[in-house]
Amino acid sequence: MENLYRELLINLGEDPKREGLKDTPKRAAKALKFLTKGYSEKLKDIINDAVFDSDNDEMIILKNIEMYSLCEHHLLPFVGSCHVAYLPQGKVIGLSKIARIVDHFARRLQIQENLTMQIANCLQSIVGGEGVGVIIEAKHFCMMMRGVEKQNATMTTSAMLGAFRDEAATRAEFLSLIGRP
Repeated sequence: MENLYRELLINLGEDPKREGLKDTPKRAAKALKFLTKGYSEKLKDIINDAVFDSDNDEMIILKNIEMYSLCEHHLLPFVGSCHVAYLPQGKVIGLSKIARIVDHFARRLQIQENLTMQIANCLQSIVGGEGVGVIIEAKHFCMMMRGVEKQNATMTTSAMLGAFRDEAATRAEFLSLIGRP
């Protein structure tokens, strides 16, 4: 990957041997590996058996999870917040594992629409339960830095499974608790 970054710098008209760029191919390769580590992680290792029996059947919400991903179309970042809720039915998952699931799927070349569904489907498959709701609000650098250059546009996507899709009251409670009308 370092060689590819070196070639990229040359194709941009830069000198990869100049002082400021000498280690850039190495640093850029390391950064890209980190930003796409979702490809090499195993979900089983992330969850690490942190699913527990519980009598709780009330909505569990983790909101404002910072999220960073790379747009698969332009390889530019999109950043925002993810809100996740589920209705347990005999099982709950460790709180930090929800944020780790978000990161696991966000750390790939992505589009926000798919990312939202991947998180919801994953959580539903792990905890079962009566349903899952996921909302992502993000700003896309491919829209901010190039193209239409709109700095304040925010994309919102949602995935509602089970009771969150089928029951208006459940969906409304979720939206209300994350501060959305």
